[in-house]
Amino acid sequence: MLDARRRAILDALGIDVWRLRTQGPGARSEDAVSRAADQGPGTKADESTADRVAGNSPPAAESTGVAPPPPIPSALPPEPSALSWEQLHATVRTCAACALHETRTQTVFGVGNQSARLMVIGEAPGAEEDRQGEPFVGRAGQLLNAMLAAIGFPRDQVYIANIVKCRPPGNRDPGADETAACRAYLLRQIELVAPELILAVGRVAAHSLLGTDEAVGRLRGRTHRLDPGDIPVLVTYHPAYLLRQPQEKAKSWQDLQAAWHLLREG
Repeated sequence: MLDARRRAILDALGIDVWRLRTQGPGARSEDAVSRAADQGPGTKADESTADRVAGNSPPAAESTGVAPPPPIPSALPPEPSALSWEQLHATVRTCAACALHETRTQTVFGVGNQSARLMVIGEAPGAEEDRQGEPFVGRAGQLLNAMLAAIGFPRDQVYIANIVKCRPPGNRDPGADETAACRAYLLRQIELVAPELILAVGRVAAHSLLGTDEAVGRLRGRTHRLDPGDIPVLVTYHPAYLLRQPQEKAKSWQDLQAAWHLLREG
């Protein structure tokens, strides 16, 4: 038997307490009758209580009187378009949106002046970039640095990034699914930098940014516009290509002079 104090506490918690029937079969306990009466005649609670006490239905599982905890909301990452520099970098660092994350040493986010007037966008990290975690640090990067310095924009005054943030195996071109997986990250970088001009170096960068499949030789020499953002875009050859085809350096120098003129006018 429960004493009156414990019964009062259990009643306050809404926990039903059943006592052995001392009356004949079919009789209701005094407590059950009073609880059913409190709920009013004709209610489902009244009927179910009476049926259980009378033995007409199996007893329900004992109630604990404690409400279950609310479901935990899924921890989905925010959209890249809402991220700060620090949040974006952290999101890219742990990204597994495409298969490139399986073979990378580390992600290659971007480097340089985060308020730069000129933004340089390449295609993908190479072996040395994958090792160091910084874009354009090999021989092609050294040539790019010299080219930028020649128009008065040393490396620390521009912002440099790639279309994709992980190295494709064997230095192959990134696939369409891989560039698509990184596109929101790149667009957020462009939005945060808000450059006056973008220099797309190489075929992959030009095709991804401009949504075209024209050859670099036909894209260069014209001012394109980035959608979204309506930012001017110039296209030139990739420094790695110039190392293999040094005779094309004169054309790249023309492209850099065009970039200088646009920035001077801006």
